[in-house]
Amino acid sequence: MLTDTAIKAAKPDTRPYKLSDYRGLYLYVTPAGGRLWRLKYRFGGKEKCLSLGAYPDVSLKRAREKCDDARRLLADGKDPGVQKRTIEQANGDTFEAVFREWHGKQKGVWTTSHADKILRRQEMHVFPWLGAKPIGEITAQDLLAVLHRIESVGAIETAHRALQNCGRAFLYAIRTGRLGANPASALHGALKPVKPEHYPSITDPKAIGSLLRAIDGYSGSFITQCALKVAPRTFVRPGELRKAQWSEFDLDSAEWKIPAERMKMRTPHIVPLSAQVISFLRELQPLTGQGKFVFPGERDKERPMSENTVNAALRRLGYASSEMTGHGFRSMASTLLNERGWNRDAIERQLAHTERDGSRAAYNYAEYMTERRSMMQAWSNYLDSLKIGNNVVKLQTVAA
Repeated sequence: MLTDTAIKAAKPDTRPYKLSDYRGLYLYVTPAGGRLWRLKYRFGGKEKCLSLGAYPDVSLKRAREKCDDARRLLADGKDPGVQKRTIEQANGDTFEAVFREWHGKQKGVWTTSHADKILRRQEMHVFPWLGAKPIGEITAQDLLAVLHRIESVGAIETAHRALQNCGRAFLYAIRTGRLGANPASALHGALKPVKPEHYPSITDPKAIGSLLRAIDGYSGSFITQCALKVAPRTFVRPGELRKAQWSEFDLDSAEWKIPAERMKMRTPHIVPLSAQVISFLRELQPLTGQGKFVFPGERDKERPMSENTVNAALRRLGYASSEMTGHGFRSMASTLLNERGWNRDAIERQLAHTERDGSRAAYNYAEYMTERRSMMQAWSNYLDSLKIGNNVVKLQTVAA
């Protein structure tokens, strides 16, 4: 029989292993270091396994008490696994119930569209197979089987995102006392890697000049043309551009402040405006300035420009989806600004990227602002020089 000393001394191995106690009770030690109580029993002629919790949340004494309780149910002709499942479902401790509870806690942290996307992913790919299962009975193998089903249709990134969200919901269950170990933590490296997504972009200076001249000659909507002119000179994300609101702009101070709720990284963002961008916006203001959106939709002025408008305009100008996209203006700016020696930190801040490696300074949305103002004006000037075909003009940097 086991002792607390023996349990504490149990070290993880490359493979899971069992430490037997008594009456079918054993400790299951996982490669990730989890120590899980399980009971092996037979019911209806079949061998079954009952999860009794994780050590040390469930002590050796308590595990034996649970084992004895399960054996009494067996003696009465009842399946302890079915009994446990019925109680957990009544208490709302199914995976779907816990996930929705955790999901609801993110209100105010996520945008509505982001929250809806996460829930739809679970409803389509995870809940049908794991939703009704008590959260304490879900193993890493159960979760991996669901993720492999997603992978099998080529949705590699979706599988990774589902794993990430499930892992956070399991962690929430641990923190709220309903789970001993996180089965998602054992699946690191178990999925196919996600191929980096590269948005088509033009980075050759001569080709950029041709693109800018084409934009100046755009014969469609004036609002769309203005969006095409502002996009390369601010290099914000397409969603941030098309949903831009006049209330966010201070043209006299040459500044665009995008609130946190509209940013991907949920952090406020400041875009210094070059003289060229201010000129474009002042020209547009008499047309749309009385409304909410800088770039309203064609059919409904109370809604922003559709997400496909800029890309459709690029196609109309003769640029295929494999050549240039609205998002590609970000890659264009990032590539050329880095090539020409601008401070990488200032560029990253202006792109509204948070630091991902944990070793750099914490993100500060107003950091490097003096340099960013100079950089944004120099960038607009450089684009103008390319547009008129003067490719030898350097993109000047400021002194460090």
